Amino acid sequence: MNNGTSSLQFPDGFFWGVGTSAYQVEGDSVNTQWYEFENGGGIKTGDRSGKAADWWNNAEQDFDIAQNMGLNSLRLSVSWARIEPEEGVFNPEAIERYRQMLAALIERNIRPIVCLHHFSHPVWFEKKGAFLSKSCVEDFGRFVKFTVTELYDLCSDWITFNEPNVYALEGYLEGDHPPAKTGRPVLYFRVLGNMGRCHAAAYYTIHKLQHDAMVSFANHFIIFTEVKNHMFDRLAARIASDSFNNVFINMITGKKVPLLSSLLGNCDHVRDTWDFVGVNIYGGTDVSFDTTQPGMAFVRRSDPKGKPTGDPDPGGKAMFGEIYPQGISIVVDKLAKYNKPFFILENGVPDKEDKLRPWVIAKAVRTMYDLIQKGYDIIGYHHWTLVDNFEWALGYSMKFGLVEMDPMTQQRKPRPSAAFFSEIAKANALTPTMVKKYVPEAMDEIFPKYKDHK
Repeated sequence: MNNGTSSLQFPDGFFWGVGTSAYQVEGDSVNTQWYEFENGGGIKTGDRSGKAADWWNNAEQDFDIAQNMGLNSLRLSVSWARIEPEEGVFNPEAIERYRQMLAALIERNIRPIVCLHHFSHPVWFEKKGAFLSKSCVEDFGRFVKFTVTELYDLCSDWITFNEPNVYALEGYLEGDHPPAKTGRPVLYFRVLGNMGRCHAAAYYTIHKLQHDAMVSFANHFIIFTEVKNHMFDRLAARIASDSFNNVFINMITGKKVPLLSSLLGNCDHVRDTWDFVGVNIYGGTDVSFDTTQPGMAFVRRSDPKGKPTGDPDPGGKAMFGEIYPQGISIVVDKLAKYNKPFFILENGVPDKEDKLRPWVIAKAVRTMYDLIQKGYDIIGYHHWTLVDNFEWALGYSMKFGLVEMDPMTQQRKPRPSAAFFSEIAKANALTPTMVKKYVPEAMDEIFPKYKDHK
């Protein structure tokens, strides 16, 4: 076992990559509910997605960047709105473009992971009620069957939903994403229950079409910590975790939670429909019990003081609370009992000046290495994201890219963290030399027994 003085060598075949999503990078996504949300004034910065990172016309320029960085995995999503622009009507040109993208990745020795729903969907589906519609399982299932049938020769790794908990939270509790409803906890759980049933149907469809497929969902995890060590704040932390982190996990594992289970509906068919644990993790937040917050289950969230937060959003708030890559260990420890491999599908920080991102990468890598040494099965890490993109309701204000991207000129400029991540990927390891070069202030934290830098 590494004693903290030498390089952290990862297992052969470990996946180093980046996560992306269709709406945030493709551009001209006019047929989605998000495009209508933009035009209705839903973007807090007043931005429009426009060409985004122009992937629909030229994703290959960024695939070249990923290849040159030595990455061997890339997660992208397909746009349901492009593939099925009208209910029951499929667009062969859209499928052909996605085939081109996947083939281009494979040509560059980059393994694609395809996400089937990353927050956006067709306007016609939204008008039916989206995941509150009685036909949502049928509608989503039709799209999944068509898409996977057309693409499975180029991809065997599938994410059904990206962050269903965030989709429901932002759309039905906080109101920052379409359909922009606030304080509707019953709808929140109904949506999640229906998304769980959509996921299960998709899981079985994919495996019927492709027996060796790896299928899961990407769950967003927040590390909730009670403000005070007393009964009510501890209860608030439990409520927050059960109602956000654990809803999909409980459906998948068959765990029944009183009251919540009745709101979700019958989820028996959802049980064990995952082949790996897809983990999205950014931060942690303090929570306290607050009787003035009934619409949020009496839970008040607050940012930990004196902790790294990344760039504030346009309203001056920390987007993820404390940036907490070490939280990977909390999630893995908790879910290891289900005997599934783990894939870190998103981890990153909004950081225009690239001051905190190198530490986030180093800390995440150190955390994963230590877990692997303990025998946990972690198969890959995707940093969010490759190039700056359209950050949903926050527009272009938040800079998550390893590569700086100007949406007006489409110019790319790698940040120092891109070189850092590239060195890690090419070596399949993190070394003291890399840390000393890119994040020297973290040497004692990442390599606590390495003394040559003193």
